[in-house]
Amino acid sequence: MARRWKKGRLLNVGCAHGPDFPPFREGFDLWGVDISGKMLRLARKYSGKFGFIANLVLADARSLPFHDGTFDRAIAVASYHHIEGQQERRQAFEELRRVLKPGGEAFLTVWNRWQPRFWLKPKELMVPWRTKGEVFHRYYYLYSASELRKALTAAGFEVVSIAPEKAYTFPLKVFSRNICALVRKSET
Repeated sequence: MARRWKKGRLLNVGCAHGPDFPPFREGFDLWGVDISGKMLRLARKYSGKFGFIANLVLADARSLPFHDGTFDRAIAVASYHHIEGQQERRQAFEELRRVLKPGGEAFLTVWNRWQPRFWLKPKELMVPWRTKGEVFHRYYYLYSASELRKALTAAGFEVVSIAPEKAYTFPLKVFSRNICALVRKSET
């Protein structure tokens, strides 16, 4: 995406500890939001380690603390599937659209409902994560590609593309781990 976009003010929604910033170091004014203060502290350390500056803000994706049309571009890697509730997810997508400039684009990824490990599971589930000897359960909403397209369109986006992650090599792309979407806010 950095090669496609080349420059501009970029918002990273759910930036976590900052691993998705480095490709955008050159030519971009970097902004990141996350609901976790701990993740933002780690992102500050990460930015120092890898030599870039990111403006980091504690915020919820459902209520972004920016004026309308603030950003040229946005990314959201594995963020929106953690938002519980259909209306809350729609609100978050609408907020993303609101803060983009007319003609602005956003790239986002969500977990795919049809990846084999979830075939016999519900669309909403708590997934255990182990870290430092502790287990945490995190909420996930699993999307199909058609459902993601519908949700993004309902939020007012033009869907440029929806595809499986490029790293996925199995012949049937419908089973990829992540669904990737590129959307655009209309010029009007």
